[in-house]
Amino acid sequence: MLYYLAEYINNLYQPPGFDVFKFLTFRAALSAVTALMISFIVGPRIIDYLKKKQIGESVKQDGPKFHWTKAGTPTMGGFIVLSSVLIPVILWGDLLNIYVILILFSTIVLGAVGFLDDYLKVVKKYKDGLVAKYKLLGQIFVGLVIGLVIYLAPQFDGIHSITTIPFLKNYQFDFYIFYIPIVIFIITATSNAVNLTDGLDGLAIGTVGIAVFTLGVIAYLSGNIETSKYLNIIYLRGNGELIVYCTALVGATLGFLWFNFYPAQVFMGDTGSLALGGAVGTLCVLVKKEFLLPLLGGIFIAETVSVIIQRYYFKYTKKKYGEGKRVFKMAPVHHHYEMKGVPEPKIVVRFYIVAILLAIMTMLTFKIR
Repeated sequence: MLYYLAEYINNLYQPPGFDVFKFLTFRAALSAVTALMISFIVGPRIIDYLKKKQIGESVKQDGPKFHWTKAGTPTMGGFIVLSSVLIPVILWGDLLNIYVILILFSTIVLGAVGFLDDYLKVVKKYKDGLVAKYKLLGQIFVGLVIGLVIYLAPQFDGIHSITTIPFLKNYQFDFYIFYIPIVIFIITATSNAVNLTDGLDGLAIGTVGIAVFTLGVIAYLSGNIETSKYLNIIYLRGNGELIVYCTALVGATLGFLWFNFYPAQVFMGDTGSLALGGAVGTLCVLVKKEFLLPLLGGIFIAETVSVIIQRYYFKYTKKKYGEGKRVFKMAPVHHHYEMKGVPEPKIVVRFYIVAILLAIMTMLTFKIR
């Protein structure tokens, strides 16, 4: 809204310096700073409120025993992240931009689904929270809406169902009629993958921040006709506006990390993890880099695959030998390292390092072709 106000004042009175609000990089910087400030302002207040209402994490009997001391730590802290993201985008973003509308839709709806799950689990004391099939329906709904809009809206004419192929120059891949199911799968999968990653203090929020920063750079490059032509990637008119959202989310992750790093003062719960995971998937779809998600989101993929391997190997060995065996000491894989005696902060920092390396490799795909 302040963006529109500044634009109105600049067009009407043309005061010196006001034209700076036209530049994406300036508004992106303002968005990041605003998000960080909001995190520091609302964070302590939300944490105090959650403590007052005794909205805390319950003990997971099947989790590591040394996590039992975390019982009672305030959860649903995803509100800190969501408010720190949404307010700066509303203030500094172009709310009529189709890309901004879609990413806000994804964030708000999946945040609402996550909140409902947390509310039923923590406040109403339902053991499993929101029934899995209803949670899945919410994720599918978001993917369906975004897929339909991109596939049918005139703003995406000529690029509806195509995407970039990493390492190949002058080639694009068209999903054709499979595009909408692919979008649904990507958003649902990333939403659940980040939710699985949210098991150590600061792990999910930090790795999401690294991925989103990278996607923000990609959005800026894709939305600039000169850089997209130079890099020989799909030019996406208006896509650069996503950097305002991405920098807001990066600022919000840094702000939340202030309270969430070991030992955590608050957990973000599904309110945050489902929304952030959906945001990563949605951004990959919006910047037309779906094939880069397994590389950029390698941490989330590894966490998810470790759970799948553990579950199916246990079932297989139990059926064949009468006793279930495990590949990992505990899944997801971050718990495996915990059970091996690696301190929690060391695991998180090492995962950050891997996430940064994956982000660098993702950017290198634009030149290694």
